Amino acid sequence: MTTPTSSTLVTGATGTTGRRVTAGLVGKGRRAKAAGRSATPLAGAQAVRFDWNEPATWDAALDGVDRAYLVPPVGSSEPATVMLPFLRRARAAGLRRAVLLSSSAIPAGGPAVGRVHAHLPDLFEEWAVLRPSWFMQNFAGSSPHARSIRENGAILTAAGHGRVGFVDAEDIAAVAVHALLDDRAPNTDLVLTGPQTLSYDEVAAIITEATGRLVEHRHLTFERLCDRWAAEIPLEFATMLAGMDRAIAAGAEDRTSDTVERLTGRPAGTFRAFVERELSQGS
Repeated sequence: MTTPTSSTLVTGATGTTGRRVTAGLVGKGRRAKAAGRSATPLAGAQAVRFDWNEPATWDAALDGVDRAYLVPPVGSSEPATVMLPFLRRARAAGLRRAVLLSSSAIPAGGPAVGRVHAHLPDLFEEWAVLRPSWFMQNFAGSSPHARSIRENGAILTAAGHGRVGFVDAEDIAAVAVHALLDDRAPNTDLVLTGPQTLSYDEVAAIITEATGRLVEHRHLTFERLCDRWAAEIPLEFATMLAGMDRAIAAGAEDRTSDTVERLTGRPAGTFRAFVERELSQGS
């Protein structure tokens, strides 16, 4: 169990799940180290500078830590190259439990963070890998889908009529906090979804109904979507993301799980509830 003086490290602490995980830990009276490249202060947490690509920042982040929530470096198609050396150092420094954020689309041993997933059980006796489906938050804030909705009244994908079990980041964070703090570590991977699957056509219809503004789903080819992503991110990563849409079209994400309710004791939030909450918050 966590000792009174030990802390939980949260990497990517200002990100979509990281800030929610930090708040969840603080809300339960736990010490949290909010780690990020700018060491941004978060209420109730100790801010610490951390950069996956700067090993000189690792030791300070690991000092006094016995468990960690791990968000892979953003935009990297080969996160294992920096994450595995960090995790080996973390183990030597006394880290006992690691909870890794991955994706429902990436199994252990798969591409990108799948390589880190495959090594985690060998590195730590206590571990969990969270494999959420696509985030509902992909349609809010400054995300590409949110921008295209605001600017063009459209969602652009190569997912065709494929269905996705979109999941709320609030639910992902709640599962993460459980996996970090429960007396028994999950020691498995956890697929996280919302309570239903939706096509992007249905997503557009729900947003239209909730906002009163027409939003449509525009069906792109894999090649066109890849070109669109490549204008903003490295080609290799853009190709991987477009490939995930192609997998959705083939049915790869047409599933739901009961993990959120089973581990948190409350049902996963619906996409409609998410949209209404975003509207009420003025997002």
